[in-house]
Amino acid sequence: MNLLQDVITYIRRIIKSPSNSVITDNLIIDYINRFWIMDVDARIQLFDLKTTYSFQTSPGIDRYNMPLYSVQIEPGSQNIAMFPVYQGFTSPMTINGIQVPLNTEQNSFYNIWPNIVQDAPVIGTGNGGTQYTLTFPIAPSNTNPVTTPVESILRGHVDINGIIATGVNQDPPFGNILNTLIPSTSILPAVYYTATDVNGNNMVVCDSGQFLNDGANKPNYGLLMAQGTSVNNFNEFLAPFGYTALVGGYSTTLNTINYFTGAATVTFPNAVASNTNINGQCFFFQTGLPRAALFYNNILTLRSPPDRQYLVELTAYLSPAAFLTTSQAVPFGYMSEYIARGAARKILSDTGDVEQFQFYEPLFREQEMLVWKRSQRQWTSSRTQTIYSQGINQGQSGFNNIGGSTF
Repeated sequence: MNLLQDVITYIRRIIKSPSNSVITDNLIIDYINRFWIMDVDARIQLFDLKTTYSFQTSPGIDRYNMPLYSVQIEPGSQNIAMFPVYQGFTSPMTINGIQVPLNTEQNSFYNIWPNIVQDAPVIGTGNGGTQYTLTFPIAPSNTNPVTTPVESILRGHVDINGIIATGVNQDPPFGNILNTLIPSTSILPAVYYTATDVNGNNMVVCDSGQFLNDGANKPNYGLLMAQGTSVNNFNEFLAPFGYTALVGGYSTTLNTINYFTGAATVTFPNAVASNTNINGQCFFFQTGLPRAALFYNNILTLRSPPDRQYLVELTAYLSPAAFLTTSQAVPFGYMSEYIARGAARKILSDTGDVEQFQFYEPLFREQEMLVWKRSQRQWTSSRTQTIYSQGINQGQSGFNNIGGSTF
């Protein structure tokens, strides 16, 4: 049984278009994908799309983007751009099996885990040149590379929209040059170097959320960029301020910061005035087992930053995959008629066939209710726990839902 072909056939019956010459199968598949990918998850939350998302942390890295599907090609050679694998995350969330709170409000999270700027008032002095070797004095004892860092300078980050803008599903971005396809609005710096040039202008160099592609040291070295007011090659709407690649290129000794040691080589856009201060700012944390998380802007932020690999698991709602070929059709057969009516509904709307649209709308709503009912049966099969019912730790002497101790 070919579910995709069955859906296509049923759509043709609804729109009264049996011929491929009027509307092609490839165009119908495009409508199916649009309904399946973009509409279903927004219209109803299905139990069958509920799953567990898990990943291993990396030492010293505190921010993780929601994963993306890579660019895919549907029949007819139409590209399906990168889009999130999951619709969103919910509790419960565990780290190495220990349940931790998952926050979705920045205010409550940063009230407990504030990003206090470690301000090193003077980390260098201008000598009339542009390039300087600078070190944050707060982390001089780390070796390179570090197996288990005790102290860590937080790293800049590129959000999910910035990853999509690169056209390559690589998170975080690596390279030997700055990828200028990433809009500045998607860059969240965490390290800043400030100085004054010979004309009294303020200069800011910060990390870019991109990392040096140097093999074994990935992602120890962050690529630096110069902030500015020009938009360079960016669209004004996407980049309210610009950034530029720094003179001299990138290597472990040019225009990078080592997040584990705090050492950096910084090239300012203009010469730094002689005998003026070069200041540095960063967020500095002692690493360890993360005890809380914030999900915001499709970014999962952990506190404390991990000192090694930890298994993170949390509840997620899967974004339905696309119909790539006829052998990768509807994963849930019971939804076939619902998807067919939803895609046909889009076609009737686009073609302006109001009469047919209005006639089939109640039938579409009926199918949506039937699909939704399946999830509701599953949700209601579990009893809502109270302090008088057996919940967690059931069967263990001395425990109830409030807490207790063993004897």
